[in-house]
Amino acid sequence: MTTQQQEGEKRYDPKDTTLKFVTRQDDITLDDDPDSLRAEMSCGHAVTPQSLTAWCRSLLDQGQYKFKCPALKDGTLVKCCEVWAYSEVRRLAVLTADEMQYFEKKMATLAATEYCEYKQCPGCNTYVERADLSNLNVHCSVCTADKGHIYEFCWQCLKQWKGPGPRSDRCDNDACTNKELQLLMNCPTTSLPQVEGVTTCPSIRACPTCGQMVEHDTTGCKNIFCTRCNVEFCFVCLKLTPECLDTSEYYIACSAGVAPRQTSIPTWDRS
Repeated sequence: MTTQQQEGEKRYDPKDTTLKFVTRQDDITLDDDPDSLRAEMSCGHAVTPQSLTAWCRSLLDQGQYKFKCPALKDGTLVKCCEVWAYSEVRRLAVLTADEMQYFEKKMATLAATEYCEYKQCPGCNTYVERADLSNLNVHCSVCTADKGHIYEFCWQCLKQWKGPGPRSDRCDNDACTNKELQLLMNCPTTSLPQVEGVTTCPSIRACPTCGQMVEHDTTGCKNIFCTRCNVEFCFVCLKLTPECLDTSEYYIACSAGVAPRQTSIPTWDRS
């Protein structure tokens, strides 16, 4: 496959001796354009500035700020998943000043959400932290000061709070529902072709440790890593991987079978 490079398109400087250039295909896009210079990442996989930028930006847009290599390990169907440092990504993706500003702002926001619960107040758009993870009724001190009376909003529907509180299920605003829970309960089923005996499984799960919504890409084994809490668990039985593997294996059905659809979302205990 050959493509004509457009004017202004990112490209490596062939005289840059700090990069290791390779002639094999791009391990992200599988492009083998002979006119496209490719460099090797620290994990050994080849990229172009365009493919690396696009992949890492897609991760940020999916709420992931850790840049993991998506390439398959040689001769296997297992993803590399090595984490690239931002400094490496910035250099080999040849990020522009605008791209660096976007990446760094997005990374900071996503990293912060990993360690605290906060959302934008619908009244003033400032970020408010939720101290009580079991209470959807959240007090905004900024709006309270500005308006001269107590202002509270709903963590779930992000509208001014209606009804009595505290509550953990919903406020009295119309259509105040837990969309993530509805997704868990109504998502379509999927199969894991490489896992013996797993032909029907909910396609979306909540991480049993932190409650992050996760999907399986249907390749490789049944165990996945949560990008939020970095815990590995079985997508099929929802047990943490060490417990699952006590009575099962990576590529065979769990002894406990397929866990039913989740009816609640775990709360992350960071203590």
